[in-house]
Amino acid sequence: MATRAAAARPHGGSARPGPVPALSLSLSLFPVLFALFTVAATAQPAPAKPRVFLSSWAVRVAAGLRDARALARRHGLLYLGQVIEGEPFHHFSHRGTRQRALSRHWGWHTRLSRDPQVLWFEQQTAKRRSKRGTGVVPTDPWFPKQWYMNNDIHPDLNILTAWSRGYTGLGVVLTVLDDGLEKDHPDLAANYDPLASYDFNSNDPDPQPRYGDGDKNWHGTRCAGEVAAVANNGICGAGVAYNAKIGGVRMLDGNIMDIVEAQALSLQPQHIHVYSASWGPEDDGRTVDGPGILATAAFRRGVMQGRGGLGSIFIWASGNGGINYDNCNCDGYTNSIYTVSVGSVLGDGQRPRYGESCSAILTTTYSSRTTSKVTTDLHHRCTDKHTGTSASAPLAAGMVALALEANPALTWRDLQHLIIRASKPAHLQAEDWAQNGVGRRVSHYYGYGLLDAGLLVQAAATWTGTRPQEKCSVQAVQVPRDIGSRLSISTDVSSCSQSIRSLEHVQVQLSLSYSRRGDLVVALSSPMGTTSTLVTVRPYDTSQDGYKDWTFMSTHFWDENPKGTWTLHLENRGDDRNTGQLTSFILHLHGTDEDMPARRSAATATDECLSRDQQGACRDCGSSLYIHHGSCLSYCPPRYYGRARSATPGDTALVCASCHPSCYTCQGASADNCTSCPSGRTFQDSTHTCQQPAESSPSPLGLRWSLVVLTVLACSSLVLAGVLYPTYRTALRAGKGAPCCPRAARTE
Repeated sequence: MATRAAAARPHGGSARPGPVPALSLSLSLFPVLFALFTVAATAQPAPAKPRVFLSSWAVRVAAGLRDARALARRHGLLYLGQVIEGEPFHHFSHRGTRQRALSRHWGWHTRLSRDPQVLWFEQQTAKRRSKRGTGVVPTDPWFPKQWYMNNDIHPDLNILTAWSRGYTGLGVVLTVLDDGLEKDHPDLAANYDPLASYDFNSNDPDPQPRYGDGDKNWHGTRCAGEVAAVANNGICGAGVAYNAKIGGVRMLDGNIMDIVEAQALSLQPQHIHVYSASWGPEDDGRTVDGPGILATAAFRRGVMQGRGGLGSIFIWASGNGGINYDNCNCDGYTNSIYTVSVGSVLGDGQRPRYGESCSAILTTTYSSRTTSKVTTDLHHRCTDKHTGTSASAPLAAGMVALALEANPALTWRDLQHLIIRASKPAHLQAEDWAQNGVGRRVSHYYGYGLLDAGLLVQAAATWTGTRPQEKCSVQAVQVPRDIGSRLSISTDVSSCSQSIRSLEHVQVQLSLSYSRRGDLVVALSSPMGTTSTLVTVRPYDTSQDGYKDWTFMSTHFWDENPKGTWTLHLENRGDDRNTGQLTSFILHLHGTDEDMPARRSAATATDECLSRDQQGACRDCGSSLYIHHGSCLSYCPPRYYGRARSATPGDTALVCASCHPSCYTCQGASADNCTSCPSGRTFQDSTHTCQQPAESSPSPLGLRWSLVVLTVLACSSLVLAGVLYPTYRTALRAGKGAPCCPRAARTE
């Protein structure tokens, strides 16, 4: 176009081009550029779920029923009846046509459209409808990665059993006390509760985390996703209590002081049920620190008046100081009687290197395996890199929410009783497992073991309230005592047995001096023979301050009768030259006057199995439960589906049978019975199969933007050529070559 425009000039005229031809060229190209760009930018990607046409037609016939039958026969179709009684809509079908196809059958479409007796017709398409009842296995794309609750390991946290009983956290409100909450995250927004949220760092109601600076404020958002990420929305994974409401408190991204902690711990205590915290003093193996006066008052007020007097629930991570040989009894948050201290274990049952031990730990959940936890992350993303005891405590908080849905009348002490009864040693490995005076196994690393959500909700549903808390304190040291290499102090507490029949928390309040605090081991023995280590050797703790009115706590004596003689043991495990003096020892016993061991625990509930084989495996779970690996389940876990054991009329037993290996969940054994897929496979809705994605197939979105870029580049090149060519032509006529070429002579 540019060349032809220049050649149209008269030979006698000037060869100097003006701006008008270039402008005209640009304007003439603009409609083309605009059209191409619009088409490219608005091109829609191929639909992920195409319409599936069936071999059925809905046909409206003007004449009566007899004519509708005749019309169907005339077209070679089967007449299957009137769709709506009294209305002229009829159901035609054809057995020879493919039952499912991605395009309509044009042959019958043409015939029916030409028939004058047919007023209207429509080839039917498959409608995508999902049941709105409680589905046990979520369909979220990352749920197959949530190994700690999807039955990938044995035992897992038994979340699926709790869900199968209908408990998903509905009606329960939790908040995460941390560095903020990305409230608009698509996997959290539907469950976000602004009344359970606040920013105490900036003093405003918005808990949104501060971005920038490496985006280090992800901690709270990740913890919140573990608790209450929305299920079945196609985003990330599912939270343990995916129907609970979740809030966030921003308090760790600024000056942390007693006022801020107290405000966070006492936020909306009549609205919030559970507070989850995964922080505390430095886990450096030398710090001894706890809540200040205000935070201590907030804890106490929460359990006394929160939730209408039932008590706020505080869930606390036990700490990540294991690599520094730290002990969580030197952390006044985890060793409070008002908090549930949660430990960590790896997927294979081993102790994580970062895990702390102490006698205050009540229960344990998983932290990581070869992969860590799946949860929500900043910028609306998902992550599978969440780990540590920070990842363990929110799981326990979510399970507590399930228990509160099962029984909203539970007190803060009821829940601790239930957590102990629903925690099992399982495969958790430690050398210190011991049996206490009432026959429960307990460890300083794991408390009473791995928390089982199925047992927790089962026990919670039928739990009757614990009798009021009783407290008895005994001053055991009247005059200072030298510690030396070791010191034992015994005291009789028979007077306490008049008010306490079953123990809960036992506290030891000490004041002592010592030349190297970390070398001193402190332990306590009960009249029933249980010995609990209150603090172990901490090699990095070189302080000479000793313990000044510090309170240790142990849960290891739970449900024991306190009557008899208790003994405190102090032992130097360091240099022989260490010296110190014990100036005060007060024993605080908390419990109830009820005989708690007499209560039937969840583990001793009635066996659901009706008969067993010689190896002890269940062979009959009745007509409402499924037999799976010798046990009775109310659901079939992922990779299994429920069916009758046999076709025999008298056999009503149900079993969990294996899905096809390509399926994650299914409704039958074949490859086209899938209902969801494992990670790495794509669910094909039209065929109900799971397929490996093609490695080289570009996404429709990528193709669209590639087309946009190419179109813009091509059109820009044309515009540039149209603008520059007249100038270049003038230069040639003036006898000037291009800058990069030899001088050109005129040939006119």
